[in-house]
Amino acid sequence: MPVLVTLDTNQPGEEVALEMKAYPGSKMLDQLKANNRAWAEGKVADDTAFFSRHENHQSPEYLWIGCSDSRVPANEIVGLAPGELFVHRNVANQAPPSDINYRSVLQYAVTELKVKHILVVGHYGCGGVAASLQDGLSGPVDQWIDPIREVYKQHRADLDKVEDEKERLNRLCELNVMRQVQNVASDKYVRDAWEHGQEINVHGWVYNLGDGLVTDLDVTVSHSS
Repeated sequence: MPVLVTLDTNQPGEEVALEMKAYPGSKMLDQLKANNRAWAEGKVADDTAFFSRHENHQSPEYLWIGCSDSRVPANEIVGLAPGELFVHRNVANQAPPSDINYRSVLQYAVTELKVKHILVVGHYGCGGVAASLQDGLSGPVDQWIDPIREVYKQHRADLDKVEDEKERLNRLCELNVMRQVQNVASDKYVRDAWEHGQEINVHGWVYNLGDGLVTDLDVTVSHSS
């Protein structure tokens, strides 16, 4: 039976009514469900305790802060299984000090999971980075990528010397990662953890969509540095 719900639109005095009901289904969604069953059965076939082992506990040593791009699957890229990598993704792998979503993930990873490595991972050919240099954007995404424009302004003299547009954008992708590494390393939760002797290393990587390899930018920040 359909359920009628009323939602607040975050606009003063405005609400919208939505009817929620069972979706009749489609071949596309049915295929996803079939894929899920096959995946679960395969995991159990290889390891009968796989799900029971992870059901009530996780102990990843890594936090991945990456881009939402569908071509950048975090666990697969580094060959880690479920439970081994804590993941936060957003457009253009941002780590803004003002974002409660990102900082909630960082807090939990540092204070509860006690991760030892935080990986800020961008990727060459990032649409968010490219969009930061374009006109005509509006709405939340335009505000979200504004910090990348600041990175560009800071390094404009060097970036404008790069004649090839693709190479210039790739360099901006790297510089964006470096800025986010700085943001993570200067966060209160990370600094407090260091003050209490907790081992945390913040790394900056860039993933190449063309060959599937990551490049370490060698900008790691640790307590000793």
